[in-house]
Amino acid sequence: MQNETMPNFLKNRAFLTPERTAVYFKEQTLTFKELYYRSLKAAGQIQAFGIQQDQFVGVLLKNHLDTVVILFSLQLLGVKAVILNNRLTPAELVWQLNDSKAASLILEDSFAEIELEIHKQITGLNTITKERLFQMEPAVPAIKDEISLSGICTIMYTSGTTGNPKGVLQTYGNHWWSSVGSALNLGFMESDSWLCSVPLFHISGFSILMRSVIYGMPIVLHEHFDVEQTIADIAGKKVTIMSVVGTMLSRIVEKLEDRRLPEHFRCMLLGGGPAPLPLLQACVEKDIPVFQTYGMTESSSQIVTLSPEYSLTKLGSAGKPLFPAQLKIVRDNGLPAEAGEAGEITVKGPNVTPGYLNRPEATEEKFHDGWFSTGDIGYLDVEGFLYVLDRRSDLIISGGENIYPAEIEATLLAHPAVADAGVTGIDDPKWGQVPIAFIVKNNTVSADELQEFCRERLAKYKVPKAFYFIEKLPRNAAKKLLRRQLRERVADK
Repeated sequence: MQNETMPNFLKNRAFLTPERTAVYFKEQTLTFKELYYRSLKAAGQIQAFGIQQDQFVGVLLKNHLDTVVILFSLQLLGVKAVILNNRLTPAELVWQLNDSKAASLILEDSFAEIELEIHKQITGLNTITKERLFQMEPAVPAIKDEISLSGICTIMYTSGTTGNPKGVLQTYGNHWWSSVGSALNLGFMESDSWLCSVPLFHISGFSILMRSVIYGMPIVLHEHFDVEQTIADIAGKKVTIMSVVGTMLSRIVEKLEDRRLPEHFRCMLLGGGPAPLPLLQACVEKDIPVFQTYGMTESSSQIVTLSPEYSLTKLGSAGKPLFPAQLKIVRDNGLPAEAGEAGEITVKGPNVTPGYLNRPEATEEKFHDGWFSTGDIGYLDVEGFLYVLDRRSDLIISGGENIYPAEIEATLLAHPAVADAGVTGIDDPKWGQVPIAFIVKNNTVSADELQEFCRERLAKYKVPKAFYFIEKLPRNAAKKLLRRQLRERVADK
């Protein structure tokens, strides 16, 4: 598989079905041929700016038609896109740009202040806003007619349980097999159209873009989730599939009231943690098919999916692996667990990352005989359905965003008045979960001061919603923080 090649995805799609619609965005519609020519021009402008094949290039963009064009133009040139989360602070972005050794950064015009901040801290980085980029005189781009399935297409950062995020390598083969696995699972019809209002900087959004070009399927792209626009476009633009997290699905169900989604709509692909029973029952009553999924950046989107016919009989299950993938639960001693026995979830398949950028030790630590250790705890029932018990042990999932307590704790410990810090998640009716912090002080400090301190250094959704001051954090004999006990303290209040 290592040396397998394929035609460049977008170029080939534009050749095969040039007149098919590729993207609907607001009032604009592009066919695959039009998307290809726009991306070709942008590739010439990117090349004229000095970006070259095989470089790592940061991309800090919003959900927009221009973003689709830029991401595909980088693929045409064979440039590796470091896709950055635009909700991060300048400090977090600087860290990722330095870590990836990015040669350049393409960003939104509205991020001018962030551009200045980044320049202060990385002097040698070439940056360009998309407006300046699109005004450049294009060079004749050196297009890669063929891609290697083992070649790196994208890098997305995922926070580790140990603090600093790691760049997940995603190959063209990873994206190809993710698309194939999804099609074999959900089926694919010529009338399919996928609504994308999840961020393109997440694998959940980017994978829709890749499916679009591989299947020859239109996507309806929204800048952000808007419940009214969603319901209108499902009907008006004949949307058949949509990727959602629990909070989005709840709002759709609420807003529909007595209405139903049109009959052509066939799938809500639900990620970001298991769905509560009342929500699933409400979807059953409204005939909304919900496919619950389990996946991660490292598996290039879903790797396990539960079909709607099992959504109530296998309540809380993430389902079975996609056709090209495998799943195994492993005990602490490395042996496979029995049915019903909890252990670490390990996965294997051609959609799983080859590893982490510039992190050979972390890569080696995560792979055992070709199996990727997710760090999540779960079990398989006798029929092979996966139940996830603990998402990466202490992971907080807030509105579909992954929050790692260790990252927030490291930020809090940088404050001179904080002697020790522990972060955990609590249930929240709107976001699913939100982070809260427990602080051991070595000096006078208020919750407001700590909140402001976090706000300057962390994305808004990572800032703890409450601070509790305590004498001592609960730790085990190995001095490992017992976050479960922190959660119990809040529950007791």
